Amino acid sequence: MDRMNELIELLNKYAYEYYTLDRPSVDDAEYDRLMQELIRIESSHPEWVREDSPTRKIGGEVISEFVKVTHDVPMFSLGNVFNEEEIRDFDNKISKVFPKHEYVCELKIDGLAVSLEYKKGVLFRAATRGDGTVGEDITHNVKTIKSIPQKLTEDVDITIRGEVYMPKKSFERLNKYQEEHGEAKFQNPRNAAAGSIRQLDSGIASKRGLDAFLYHYPLTPFKTHYKSLMYMKKLGFVVNPNIKLCKNVNEVLSYISEWTEKRSSLPYEIDGIVIKVNDIAMQQELGYTAKVPKWATAYKFPPEHVLTRLTDIIFTVGRTGQITPNAVLEPVRVMGSTISRATLHNRDFCIEKDIRIGDYVYIFKAGDVIPAVDRVEFSRRNGTEREFEMIKYCPMCGTELKQKPGMVDFFCENVHCPARKIESLIHYVSRDAMNIDGLGERIMEDFYNYGFIRKISDIYKLNSKREELIELEGFGIKSVDTMLKNIEDSKKNSLDRLLFALGINGIGAKTAKILCKYYSDIDSLMNASAEELASIHDIGPVLSENIVAYFNNEGHVEEINELKSLGINMTYTGKQIIEDENFKDKKFVITGSFDNLTRDEIKAYIEERGGLTSDSVSKKTDVVLVGEAPGSKRDKAIELNIPIWNQDKLFEIMGIVEK
Repeated sequence: MDRMNELIELLNKYAYEYYTLDRPSVDDAEYDRLMQELIRIESSHPEWVREDSPTRKIGGEVISEFVKVTHDVPMFSLGNVFNEEEIRDFDNKISKVFPKHEYVCELKIDGLAVSLEYKKGVLFRAATRGDGTVGEDITHNVKTIKSIPQKLTEDVDITIRGEVYMPKKSFERLNKYQEEHGEAKFQNPRNAAAGSIRQLDSGIASKRGLDAFLYHYPLTPFKTHYKSLMYMKKLGFVVNPNIKLCKNVNEVLSYISEWTEKRSSLPYEIDGIVIKVNDIAMQQELGYTAKVPKWATAYKFPPEHVLTRLTDIIFTVGRTGQITPNAVLEPVRVMGSTISRATLHNRDFCIEKDIRIGDYVYIFKAGDVIPAVDRVEFSRRNGTEREFEMIKYCPMCGTELKQKPGMVDFFCENVHCPARKIESLIHYVSRDAMNIDGLGERIMEDFYNYGFIRKISDIYKLNSKREELIELEGFGIKSVDTMLKNIEDSKKNSLDRLLFALGINGIGAKTAKILCKYYSDIDSLMNASAEELASIHDIGPVLSENIVAYFNNEGHVEEINELKSLGINMTYTGKQIIEDENFKDKKFVITGSFDNLTRDEIKAYIEERGGLTSDSVSKKTDVVLVGEAPGSKRDKAIELNIPIWNQDKLFEIMGIVEK
């Protein structure tokens, strides 16, 4: 056992030198010789194998399903900027609060965001971002990535965020393998990385050559982001070597210009530059919107425009009945993907751009994701092109299309239109709605066309068709049983997910949660009047009428009753509103720090009592909560004559007795 422990310490040390410091002290042959010796010892004594052994990175563990993981600190995405003007606008907003500040600029790695949790310095769990609040446990696959340490250089409890990616060489090698074995090639390194990290068999992930950069310490005790990165590097994490501390926005722009030119020389894909305020206290003061931090943004490289021929225009029907024209293209590679379809948005867009069938058009990926047509190359026209014509009838059901007042889009108003039904079903099972893994868009379309699923309740009756599903091409016992289990698990979802999934016009995920804090079960909501609903903050008269109209529809009520009989949860499992006149319907802004309470804890307390929180002071603010070392928000409150509560007053109202 002593020799085994010695080998583990040596190999982990050599891996740290190789991946983190980029200063290997032994050659590959020596590393491999020691690794083989360790494998022999562990094979002879499997009871000795340690969790932090480098042999755990070889792969072979197989799990039956991905377990959900709730992030202790939400994993926010970033807002985007696309040009110098927007970068300077971002900087101006920061400067209004903090005239003197620094930025850290980092390459935006094109991969998959992950969260790594260590206990006493040993990798305990790894998870995907998921929806930002709940991700999936991918520990078995992350353990196969050589650059991610199993054991840190210090015995700390810590959570670190970063990006798993696939280097260009690994991507080329993988696609060569796929081609030689007659399997579908991956579109780009990011998709390949995401597909690899979500394998149930870690042996597959271990062969894919994944790598990782770590870039965020959510609960850092350090005063700056840069010092946090240096500490992460000291612990053994691989931090991208191309980070730069910038004193002002001009240095940021210079960094962007440099890496725009050097981007193609990197051994991995990047799709932009991340810009972060360096000072942690400033980050906390600037805060977050509902979706993104205000102290960071991502500059996205200009999309690549590629010329190809538009061979046809087809029309699709969305779940609301909206008709969208789409370009059929001669297949072409754009930013690593083969594109054969692209959105044309609506009739007015096609007419304004004078897009015709047979034209040569420039296409790009909007936001680096969605293929779209930019413009026509008029010099390539030869007179054989056909002008765009808007259809008059639904391409799926033949219903005459209507254009709603004040809107540019056309709609199929037939609620029984097959296309609308398919899109509604796809929305129901999507990640932000009921989150049912195994029921992707193509599978839902197939199941609809096979007659397995024609309405939502049919999803929960698929277990009766298990034998038929197993016989379908591309399915098997294991995949069908996993899918059926995921369907069964979704019955336990909270009511807010169900409300969003039902597709009630105007109800998004956030609005669904707001409603559930006032109506804890679906029957209460169904019996609510439009006047009652309109009185809730952020609901209003239009949305309240939509909700009432939805529940007055006999077909909708029948379907909800059917879902009840199938065991779908109809109650809200989150926290309910606590009646407290000190907070109800009031808007609060928090500045400074408070003894033994974080801002997130104070925000949660306020929102549980019907209050609202905001990151900026305005005339609509009711109270500003001021702790130690407040920022400019306190001055703004005084200027606008807004009531200020100090820590003593807040704690008195909360019933907290200071020790």
